Amino acid sequence: MGRMTVRALRAVLVVVLAGTVFVQAGMVWALVSGSDPEDGSLPLTPLRVVTILGMGAAQVALVCVWRLVTMVRRGTVFSHAAFRYVDGLIGAIVAAALVWFAVTAINAPGQREDPGVSVIMAGIGVAVLGVALIVLVLRMLLVQAVDRDVEAARMQAELDEVI
Repeated sequence: MGRMTVRALRAVLVVVLAGTVFVQAGMVWALVSGSDPEDGSLPLTPLRVVTILGMGAAQVALVCVWRLVTMVRRGTVFSHAAFRYVDGLIGAIVAAALVWFAVTAINAPGQREDPGVSVIMAGIGVAVLGVALIVLVLRMLLVQAVDRDVEAARMQAELDEVI
């Protein structure tokens, strides 16, 4: 990974992380202060709680990606330490899908006349779970790469003993 790529990715991660923290803080302030009373037309309190949880899942994913980029830059990504961050990323994606399903369930009663919206929203949640499965497959590839790296190091050590 080139320096410019790493810097650009880190800049994006910082901006998105700052944005999610800002939105979370606003949602928490609205919940705590009660400054935005509900008129009953929208279930704002449950949606705010779900949004706060969704932002938390996004923040976990951002931190995991940051750590993995750091490992790539240092050349240490093919190690057992990387699994912790990949697992965290998978968990964050699954949590985001569950949060999306909660949004779908909260929104569903308002869609009685047009249930297709709820079906589309549920489909988006399934697609997000699909992303988690893709990352899981990539984790399996990382496992194979780490195993090969360990085996190559062992063989190199044996070869060094013979020479």
